Amino acid sequence: MSDFKKSTIREYFESIVIAVILALFVRTFVVQAFKIPTGSMENNLLIGDHLLVNKFVHGPAPTSLERAALPVGTIERGDVIVFKYPEQPDRDFIKRVIGLPGESLEVREKKVLIDGVPLDEPYAHYLSAASEGSAFHEVTSLDHRDRYGPVTVPPGHYFMMGDNRDNSQDSRYWGFLPRENIKGKALLIYWSYEAEREEYREEGAGAAVKRLASVFTHFFTRTRWDRMLHQIR
Repeated sequence: MSDFKKSTIREYFESIVIAVILALFVRTFVVQAFKIPTGSMENNLLIGDHLLVNKFVHGPAPTSLERAALPVGTIERGDVIVFKYPEQPDRDFIKRVIGLPGESLEVREKKVLIDGVPLDEPYAHYLSAASEGSAFHEVTSLDHRDRYGPVTVPPGHYFMMGDNRDNSQDSRYWGFLPRENIKGKALLIYWSYEAEREEYREEGAGAAVKRLASVFTHFFTRTRWDRMLHQIR
């Protein structure tokens, strides 16, 4: 084989290796795709929204070298965060940061109070008024939806809540979120597809094939074009 061919093959090989390394770096440290499978963040995030998660901002950096190269930003109230569910770390959840370390938090008649002061929450959505009976019991009891606490958020932890307050499995039911479980901050919606809810509830290889076939068939009619590149707040 000629030196020219060897050189060309080597250049292609090196380019592929570099591309793979960059892709792995981006996937591991910078950005991750995430799909909304439930209605716990409605009406701000809908079932079928596909998000980009910025792992560079809030993602864990276990070593000093990673912390120096990838500085971690401050987590603020109102941030929409993707994290490892504490009770099943192999599952990813998405909720909004409501309580910060050291704060006293209480839910009184569905209103969140931080250190005794009512929190202004324009993003919050309710299925029923406080203390009213409701036929919607997908998550748990009415009491925790109306009343909770007061509790104090421990150091290195956060209190997370879904925007759809009457249908969200959040810190009211499984406790505080450790800082090390946080994977990143939701950045924007890069695609939104209006699938049937049943398509997301089903699991297994057969369900995946069914979802894929549905996307091919209904891509243009079910894509929510108005949500494309929508920034998450």
